[in-house]
Amino acid sequence: MKTHITRRTFCHSIGSGFALASFADGFAQVAKDRPDGLTLGIGNYGMQSYKTEEAIKLIADLKYDALELTVMPEWDSSAHKMTEERRGLVRKMLGETGLSLTSLMENLTPSVVDVDHQKTLERLKLAAELGHDLAPDSPPLIQTVLGGGDWSDKKELYRDRLGDWRRIAESTKTIIAIKPHRSGAMSQPDQAAWLLEQLGSSHWMGMIYDYSHYAMRGLSVAETVKTAFPATVQIVVKDVAKNGDQFEFALPGEANTFDHADVLASFYKSGYRRSVCCEVSSQVFRRPGYDPTAAAKACYDFMSRVFEKAAVPRRK
Repeated sequence: MKTHITRRTFCHSIGSGFALASFADGFAQVAKDRPDGLTLGIGNYGMQSYKTEEAIKLIADLKYDALELTVMPEWDSSAHKMTEERRGLVRKMLGETGLSLTSLMENLTPSVVDVDHQKTLERLKLAAELGHDLAPDSPPLIQTVLGGGDWSDKKELYRDRLGDWRRIAESTKTIIAIKPHRSGAMSQPDQAAWLLEQLGSSHWMGMIYDYSHYAMRGLSVAETVKTAFPATVQIVVKDVAKNGDQFEFALPGEANTFDHADVLASFYKSGYRRSVCCEVSSQVFRRPGYDPTAAAKACYDFMSRVFEKAAVPRRK
């Protein structure tokens, strides 16, 4: 089923800024209900060799405030591998450690094939169910990139398929957040904003902000934060460096390509009061000799200094 928006409605929303203004109003209201400060977390995306319970213990021992669980089929924390017994154990661990489960990482590509689209919807439902089982009082959002290709060829497909995603988000009361990726068809905040505007204002659809996908592309921190802030529900941090004609991701602070404190301070001053999540890219964890524990510690040490530099308080 397609989400149909007339040209008149679309032009009105663009002209008035209604859609993103509504996002800003909604998320600002949520921010008022949250304690001051941002949480610092990390995902187990770079810990595929660890059992979920081991990853949670490591993240808690390193003094992070929050975590993101990867729910792709290959990971131990996928919905299919998390039995009812394990879900109870993980929920208990979260309570004992004080870690906030802020997000679940998926990798879903909108498809023109209806059978594949239905499979994607089922994965979203399973992820939402897992999130509610693990953190019933504050279910995590689900974040995903949208795949490669050309934006002009893909944007209408994305809009139509995301209309069904939105219905799942609203029915399960789970935020679904789309993440622009520098090698994806949707690679910039304004493209994600266009999709969200097309879908219409909803507190259950949002955007992930990760400046590593905008650096060295003529896109400044100031302009991308201004575009993304109204719909941003999570900040992701990592570095990116240019190697010949290629761009390679790195741990936050490893490449020193841009100022992470500028990102945090800009969002915080705008009213952002959610999570900051360190991401260990597959380009990093596939390096020979990669050590998940050392990487997680390096991320924590660097981002702790970034919070201080940006004068942004931490919270649990």
